[in-house]
Amino acid sequence: MRIGLFGGSFNPIHTGHIRLGEWLCKKGLVDELWFLVSPLNPFKQKDDDLLSDEGRLQLTRLAIEGRPQLKVSDIEMRLPRPSYMVRTLAELRQKYPNEEFILIIGADNWLRFPQWKQSNEILKRHRVLVYPRPGYDIDASTLPPNVQLVSTPLFDISSTQIRQAIRNGNYHGRGLTPKVWKEIRQKKYYL
Repeated sequence: MRIGLFGGSFNPIHTGHIRLGEWLCKKGLVDELWFLVSPLNPFKQKDDDLLSDEGRLQLTRLAIEGRPQLKVSDIEMRLPRPSYMVRTLAELRQKYPNEEFILIIGADNWLRFPQWKQSNEILKRHRVLVYPRPGYDIDASTLPPNVQLVSTPLFDISSTQIRQAIRNGNYHGRGLTPKVWKEIRQKKYYL
């Protein structure tokens, strides 16, 4: 099985993340997409807005209910921190030796990919699908053979904007699944 690995803090997960995962599955680029909820991105500073690991895992689980091709993985929560994708991929290969893991990253992350820990090791062992992000142009002709630029739809929504709008009291759930928005309101997240 071809499993797409989409890593991120998902703070919170929004409909853009979900629609991207569904699109990749529908187009047959992956059979399943796993959201790798990351405890702390090595490129980001500790964020006071970052929900607990369990809180973000729970929101992600709620977001994908009823979507059988989408899964949630907490593997990075059980690995040493900061979480490095090369380590995560090695752990997944060991745990699931018969699966093909395909890394899903945005164009912004592809441009920083050479800075990732052991990025060449990742490219030796895995295919990478790069989805567009506004303001980050990628020339497909410059990509290595196992890296593919995919023309996914663009989703104009960000977790940062959602958190700010909630904190400002002018957010009403647009861009979140109803269950995620209900959980955020009940737990008073991002206030």
